[in-house]
Amino acid sequence: MKERKILVVDDEEIVQDVLGSLFRKNGYRVAQAMSAEEGLGRLDGENPDLVLLDILLPGMSGLEALGKIVEINPALPVIMMTAYGTIESAVEAMKLGAFHYLTKPFKNEEVLNLADKAIKQKELKEENLALRKAITERHRFEELVGKSKKMLEIYRLIEQIAPSRSTVLIEGESGTGKELVAKAIHNKSQRSSHPFVVVNSMNISSELLESNLFGHVKGAFTGATNDKKGLFEVADKGSIFFDEISTIKGDVQSKLLRVIQEREFLPLGSVDSKRVDVRIIAATNVDLKRLVEEGNFREDLYYRLNVINIVLPPLRERKEDVPLLVSHFLEKYSAENGKILTGVSKEVMALLMKYHWPGNVRELENFIERGVVLASGDEIGMDLVAEEITHVRQTMLSPFRPEQSEMLSLNKAIDDYERGLITEALRRCRGVQKKAAELLGIKPTTLNEKIKKLQIKI
Repeated sequence: MKERKILVVDDEEIVQDVLGSLFRKNGYRVAQAMSAEEGLGRLDGENPDLVLLDILLPGMSGLEALGKIVEINPALPVIMMTAYGTIESAVEAMKLGAFHYLTKPFKNEEVLNLADKAIKQKELKEENLALRKAITERHRFEELVGKSKKMLEIYRLIEQIAPSRSTVLIEGESGTGKELVAKAIHNKSQRSSHPFVVVNSMNISSELLESNLFGHVKGAFTGATNDKKGLFEVADKGSIFFDEISTIKGDVQSKLLRVIQEREFLPLGSVDSKRVDVRIIAATNVDLKRLVEEGNFREDLYYRLNVINIVLPPLRERKEDVPLLVSHFLEKYSAENGKILTGVSKEVMALLMKYHWPGNVRELENFIERGVVLASGDEIGMDLVAEEITHVRQTMLSPFRPEQSEMLSLNKAIDDYERGLITEALRRCRGVQKKAAELLGIKPTTLNEKIKKLQIKI
């Protein structure tokens, strides 16, 4: 068993003597400080397992010091010491993050029991965190997390195709992690030491996109005061990732086809072609083949892109990965926010496993980030999901209740289900229909028709 270390911060010598002697006799290593400033200065060097901190100190108060300790090391338990007259301050300290408080004069047995309880809880948290991290790492592939059969198949496919220069088309709903797959392909290839360039063509005019992709020479157009490298040139010897390639317009599609076929392009305003060695990886959340049939995407470009196809499953089809993803995001956002959360409650996990996850992994990540920020305890409880997910579950997973009507209409059930999905998508996108359509994976015109048909108020 490792030696336990305690830091006692109190300006009374008699308290220091009594506590120092008590803890040393019981196998603890004791460090001592006579002021809050001195105690804070000794945190790094001593790395204690527990701090005993007096509330009434000269200079910086114990409550101020507690706030700084929680900020520096939220996992470090702090027991506040107080006289009877300042018990209210001790209760306030617990709200600020103290483990507990002792009132002076205290009994030796009480001090030892409370210290033992605080350190054991700290050690248990550390063990849980280490175990959770180990389990997550075991089922992690680059930045992708999952152990489901579908994800394991994708990992194997990435390993197999990464060494080649073949073009890859990644299909999947919004929020499934298409860019993470693209990065994994790049990182597993011989191009990993060269650039990975992301192109997002949404809401960008064809002229600006063409300039971004292929660059331009000085004087190519009004405002072109200097030569500019395009993203293809920046990505030379590396990979270029087209996020939502379906949004690229026809004139740029034809020039992109030439780059794939000839491995060269013509900067705007230039007569000299540039050759590049770039692997193209594209992603889409819509059916490109359907766009081809509708005449909205070049057929020859589609087949050039679709040399190797990866289809990412939505989260609802790999529910066994939810606990792993929860652990992964808990670790990530706890670290970012300086907090230590051991997990989510059993009730919350049961709800997360039943939830449909229309926004996929991205929605789960947002939920965990929000929960970590708002959680006041060691775990995310039902109080943080009642409005966000329980409401959605009721409107989306329970479009109708048989007990409410003796007649069951299939058409009405379908309309209710669609109405729930669309209403929720519009709520998430704050009424912006174009974004809601993207979230639902349908065309804006289709969404508009359904809003009118279902008489949905925005």
